[in-house]
Amino acid sequence: MSDSTPLGDFLRARREALKPQDVGLPEHGRRRVPGLRREEVAVLAGVSSDYYMRLEQGRETGPSPQVIDAIAAALQLDDEAHDHLRRLTRATQERRSVPAGHDRVSPQLLQLIDSWPDTPAFILSPALDVLAYNALAAVLHSGFQRFDNLARMAFLDPAGRTFYQDWDRAANSCAAELRAAYGYTPDSPRITEVVDTLRAKSPEFAELRSRIGRGAPVHMVREEFGRALSEI
Repeated sequence: MSDSTPLGDFLRARREALKPQDVGLPEHGRRRVPGLRREEVAVLAGVSSDYYMRLEQGRETGPSPQVIDAIAAALQLDDEAHDHLRRLTRATQERRSVPAGHDRVSPQLLQLIDSWPDTPAFILSPALDVLAYNALAAVLHSGFQRFDNLARMAFLDPAGRTFYQDWDRAANSCAAELRAAYGYTPDSPRITEVVDTLRAKSPEFAELRSRIGRGAPVHMVREEFGRALSEI
């Protein structure tokens, strides 16, 4: 795994911004690294040096809330930075644990979206399940209860009503995309599951579903869906 991850980059930047005297440590002689050493942060947080190194390198993706809080205290994070650390950790955990039976995302594609620090990016399955996303996309969608399926988020999560600039257009696009996906893979149990859940819990989805013609050109459906996503 690459040494560069959003979580690792954040921890490294905050560690390098601190001086030993900032955290009450003595400073002896010339230091080879800017700021604090990994070992010093590990001592301050009460974790092993090896564990903290793996966390910065992206080889440890499941720190407990207690460890996150301890590291935040060691790095003297304010409330905003502390919340950002929680989001980065949550994004890493959720992105790496794709449920069994869902589409898999290649390591190369994960590395690509992680390399876009200024662009929110996520990867969807035909059923609109969010299979992977980068740190900025996690922050962008932090108001939702779960960042797991775009159609469920639009129709069933209250945050969807204010998240999209034009909710009606986004909702119509989600319903149309699911219709198009069903046309490609009519035997997909996941698409059927998503559609059945939305139809049972959202009268608006059920109405849209019945209004979308079976013969709608797929390329037009996908273009409309892409425009709706770009306008959030």
